[in-house]
Amino acid sequence: MKFGVTIPNNWGIEDPQQVLDFGPLAEELGYDSVWVMDHLFNTGYIRERLEGKPYYHPMSTLSYLAATTKRVMLGTSVLVLPYHNPVELAKYAASLDQISGGRVILGVGVGAMTEEFDALGISMRDRASLTNECIAIMKELWTNPSPSYQSQRWKFTDLLFSPKPVQKPHIPLWIGGSSPGAMRRAALQGDGWHPTGLSPEEFSIGRREIEEMATAAGRAPESLTMSLRIEVEAHGGPSSSRSAGRARISGDDPDAMAASLAAYETAGVQHVVLALNTGDVDTITRLMETIAREVIPRFL
Repeated sequence: MKFGVTIPNNWGIEDPQQVLDFGPLAEELGYDSVWVMDHLFNTGYIRERLEGKPYYHPMSTLSYLAATTKRVMLGTSVLVLPYHNPVELAKYAASLDQISGGRVILGVGVGAMTEEFDALGISMRDRASLTNECIAIMKELWTNPSPSYQSQRWKFTDLLFSPKPVQKPHIPLWIGGSSPGAMRRAALQGDGWHPTGLSPEEFSIGRREIEEMATAAGRAPESLTMSLRIEVEAHGGPSSSRSAGRARISGDDPDAMAASLAAYETAGVQHVVLALNTGDVDTITRLMETIAREVIPRFL
């Protein structure tokens, strides 16, 4: 099992350098990947946590980390695709993949925050179709020497698009969420599944359903990376009311953490992303060091 860790771009840390320093630290400690989150407004549960404090853009954060790291994969957990122009995002992501030497993973999802959709003038009813189109457009731009696409929203042909990603056939797209729609999207369109806060039992059931759907569609289920983002309690509880019903693992006891992670590995998790639920820089540093020293070696 591979280990990723979140970079706290979403925790209101006033000094951006403190956020960015966690990328090289994660690499030094032996983590396989670093991950950032995506919201545009501090609204809903984000506002409850941050009010007006900084929430740094995920792609700009990863761009900086591409220059200060050499090995770790650079991931989003997750980009809310309906918020983004798919052509611009494809360009940014492909450029970042080139700059980083092929280290980008895009975790992507449909989004769930009504207040943010309203503020952006995007209908929640359209979020699934917007997500599906964004995935299709990005793949077309990344893989076709002469890309074209036709729909009611998007029409382009006889255009050239560059750069293409380093990774072939394209940047991996891991589908976030555990709804029936998200699982079907992972099986049919994704390169991986990336839900949040499932128990080992829930993950195992979902994994088998996705593998069955992929097989029925003529896709090789082993080509899909099975990943999970799980919250590590850094301050004795959930990070927000929204995450209160999700599975979490304790950050206090390395033995208990290792046991929980072993259960996830048995359930089929191949790449776990540890979300450290605090904006306290010292606590994040301590947790990252403890996990690297006392937990990860048990899975090597």
